[in-house]
Order: sequence, then structure tokens, then C-alpha cells
Amino acid sequence: MAQPPEVIVHIDGASRGNPGPAAYGVVMESTEGFRLGAFSGYLGKTTNNVAEYQGLLAALEHALSKNYLRIQVRTDSQLLALQIKGVYKVKNPGLKPLREQARQLIARFESFSIEHVPRERNREADRLANLAMDAAASGTVPRTGSPPPVASLPMRRGESGVGDSPSPLAARRGEPGVGQHPPSPARKATPPLRASATFRNGVLEPHFQLSLLEGEVVDLEIHRKE
Repeated sequence: MAQPPEVIVHIDGASRGNPGPAAYGVVMESTEGFRLGAFSGYLGKTTNNVAEYQGLLAALEHALSKNYLRIQVRTDSQLLALQIKGVYKVKNPGLKPLREQARQLIARFESFSIEHVPRERNREADRLANLAMDAAASGTVPRTGSPPPVASLPMRRGESGVGDSPSPLAARRGEPGVGQHPPSPARKATPPLRASATFRNGVLEPHFQLSLLEGEVVDLEIHRKE
């Protein structure tokens, strides 16, 4: 049986102050360069090292939920990478349970690796973490807890526009592509949601978190802002 393809996972955790307002960002791509997902989470007040671990945990849980069982994690936190590898001991009592959670999740993968990379190779995950902190500072997301993942369309880096071909990885695994989501549960009619968003690197990013159900299909009407 052929092995499932590997997935590249970029993670970043950041805080403004240590401790201070903190968030994480996660970007997942196939080895061929197709965007598989991108999301961020606001964590409230904590340290940057806790934010790094929370980013890793969120990425591991999301990968398992998508059945991505062979992953390569990229992080610009040398401390996190070396602690997960076992090169550094975890002395901080606040990080020990997070490292243990990570190790339990990692044991469920067919293959796992983690690599420390320079910050310039991790800019998108860093940008998503900062967007989450900006949104929290402006009052558009809850001040505590983690918002749900930001939805993104799978597409190749550098491509843009709704209607591009879905990721070949998703097609191989039988996952729904664009326009192939399962029908959403019946819901009462509600007023339409209005939100501004920024289109970057093939992903439409709302400026605040939208309360949508997993797999829910929505109609979009896009107006370009002058």
C-alpha cells in the first residue's frame, strides 16, 4: 500500500509582552506547494513559549482531524524544536504538560519531524498570529480562548481566485473540494453576515472570526473596496 503524502506545517506563536496578549498561526501545505489550510487562534495573556506550544498542539490536532498522518513541522522557535526532539529538557513547569500533550499527539502519526527555520521562512504563520492579536486588540474576537480556524481554499502558492483547482492531496483522500461540501444542517433564516476581508497568497481572510459550522456552504458577494 502506498504511503500517504507528507504535509508541511508552518507554526508560529507570538506575544506582545512576556507574558502579554498572545496568539498562534498555522499554515499547512502539500510538498508540491498546495495550500491545504491556514488558521490562527487568540490565547489571551500568556508567554511566547506557551503560544508556540499552543500553535503546535493546534496544528497536530488539525492534521489528525484531516488524516494527514505524515507531517513535517517548521518553526522559528529553536527552543520548541529542541524540546520536542528531546535535546533540551523542559524545566518550565508551565511547559511540561504542553510538551507531554504534544508527545501523545505525535505518537499517533505515521511519521513526524520538526525543524527550526529562520523567521523569514515562517512569515505567513507569523503574520496570521499577529492578525489574531490585532483583531483581539480591536475587539473583533473574544478576549479569551481560541477562535475557530480561519477557512481557506486549497490552492497552489502564488495562485489566486475562487474556482482554482482543489488540492490534489484532498482529491486523493476523497475530501470535498470547492463546491463539494456536504449539505449544512437546516437552520432558521437569519440576516446575512457582513464582513470585510483581505485577499493574500490565495486566501480570503476575514477581519474578524465568523460563526460558521464545519462544512457549511455559504454564498459570497464580493465588493472591491476602492
